[in-house]
Amino acid sequence: SVTISKGAIRGLHFQYPPYTEMKIVRCLKGKIFDVAVDLRKDSSTLLKWHSEILTPDNNKMMVIPEGFAHGFQSLESESEVLYLHTAEYQAEFEGGVLFNDPKLNIQWPIEYTDISDRDRNHPLIDEYFTGLVV
Repeated sequence: SVTISKGAIRGLHFQYPPYTEMKIVRCLKGKIFDVAVDLRKDSSTLLKWHSEILTPDNNKMMVIPEGFAHGFQSLESESEVLYLHTAEYQAEFEGGVLFNDPKLNIQWPIEYTDISDRDRNHPLIDEYFTGLVV
């Protein structure tokens, strides 16, 4: 996928069981701040996040395990990202978490400029969320 605007955020996306998926993410052009958020029930790192800067030159990739939400921020215009998925996309099993949910407190590195309606309308994590069973 190509993200035109510097500062744009995509995510945070995941799929509910039985269509949970592992993703491998690589930046082919530009630069991104890539984020994985642990949503697994009973995980010692539930609701914790990890990030990496991905560029074509640093050769880093992110592996996003099943039960994690994924998102990224484009740090350069026209950043291009390659995703490899272990499961097909199933719209009826799609889930999301709001990118700026205060419970996650993700430290996006630059001001966000462009967020799709879909991503802007993801829910906040509420007190009843106990995690995904994967």
